[in-house]
Amino acid sequence: MRCLVVGHVVRDVIRKGSKVEERLGGGAYYSALALSRFCTVEILTSFSSLPEEWMGELEVIGKLRVVQSDSTTTYELTYTSPSERTLRLLERAEGIGSLPPGNYDLILINPVASEVSPRLVSEALERGKLVALDVQGFLRTFRHGEVVLRELDASFLRGAGVLHAERGELEHLRNLSPGDVESLLVTDGPRPGIAHHRGRAYRFHPVEVEVEESTGAGDVFLASFSGFYLQCPFVQSLKRALAFTALFLERRSIDFSMEDVGRLSLEAKVEHIKG
Repeated sequence: MRCLVVGHVVRDVIRKGSKVEERLGGGAYYSALALSRFCTVEILTSFSSLPEEWMGELEVIGKLRVVQSDSTTTYELTYTSPSERTLRLLERAEGIGSLPPGNYDLILINPVASEVSPRLVSEALERGKLVALDVQGFLRTFRHGEVVLRELDASFLRGAGVLHAERGELEHLRNLSPGDVESLLVTDGPRPGIAHHRGRAYRFHPVEVEVEESTGAGDVFLASFSGFYLQCPFVQSLKRALAFTALFLERRSIDFSMEDVGRLSLEAKVEHIKG
């Protein structure tokens, strides 16, 4: 299968108390990393330069398609707890204007700094068998680097196969209802989330594991669900994505077997919400 991930890869500056660490990040990176377990991945992104080690990591994940830029998107993430953080944008790369030629089995769009336009989403909906999106980068605006969520006319997201939002982001979307997309996944950190699929609502519970930080959790969840959804029914895909994400958070890698995922998915709880 041929999969395309669209969005900025990011230089993350992680602060935990007195500890400061720089590493590769961004929704496109974490989503591509997870999707590399399911299909042949291409990453459409933009940056100026990255450390050689980071470039090597990206090239192992998939084929890079880079929009040249004078800057590299850089975020400062300050953690106050494993699941709570503040974001500050330090630098932003160029936007991404169009898709590569050809069609894809899956196009996953995961912007982090308003780098993807509604027009590009429309193009993806025409050329991807399954189109998955994360709303985070469409909602973000910036005031002196501080990340602020804006109100968004989300009607251009109608027709998506999979849409992910965090609970606090959902209230900023206008002109979009759960029935406008095939699958809507609403997460709330370590707390239960809500999913909608073809008119049915579900409550799902993240699998409990020891977590030092939550960076990349939503991106891995969206990507792994989309990968499973190309092959499996909705509820099974949801349970396996919960297990896949839990293993990633526990190990901070995807170095685990699908058999591990299958076993842990038996602990994932998904309940149909009647009404």
